[in-house]
Amino acid sequence: MKTNIDKFRRFLKRTFSVELFVGLGVVLREMLKKNSNHTMFYPMEKVNIDARYRGVHKLLRLAESGNERCIGCGLCEKICVSNCIAMDTKLGEDGRKKVINYSINLGRCVYCGLCADVCPELAIVHGGDYEFASEQRAYYGFKEDFLTNIKDLKEQKEFEGYGALPNDADFKVKLTPTTYIKKDQEND
Repeated sequence: MKTNIDKFRRFLKRTFSVELFVGLGVVLREMLKKNSNHTMFYPMEKVNIDARYRGVHKLLRLAESGNERCIGCGLCEKICVSNCIAMDTKLGEDGRKKVINYSINLGRCVYCGLCADVCPELAIVHGGDYEFASEQRAYYGFKEDFLTNIKDLKEQKEFEGYGALPNDADFKVKLTPTTYIKKDQEND
């Protein structure tokens, strides 16, 4: 049976252990270090997010024509593990699928990136926006919210983040067998 004195000794031993003072020493050292500013003035200052960050989705356009890249294949909707993507399509006058409505429940999305991985046209990507608090649990974003505006098309960059090709991909890409056959035919 432990007495009150034993309990008090155990309390002192647990409270004032060596690790406590080691931790306080680290904090004091960081506080006194020159040019160590760990505090950001959010929301006036924004965090620099890496290109690989999986933030709020974006739907990209073709830079040359301004047309939507999304072809309405529906792969993103089918692969979504949280079932938060919904897409409505119809056949256009030219016989091609047109995306009528595209919505993502941002409150339900787990930002896994599977939708961006599976997109054959690199139409849906994850952007760097990380501020998407809402007042409701079900917070939907629609096609107009995600799609690049025509006036902002010149500022649209190819996706550099998760799953994108590196900048030196052209250098690394090898010639196809057809190219070698054509070169052999030209040399003969």
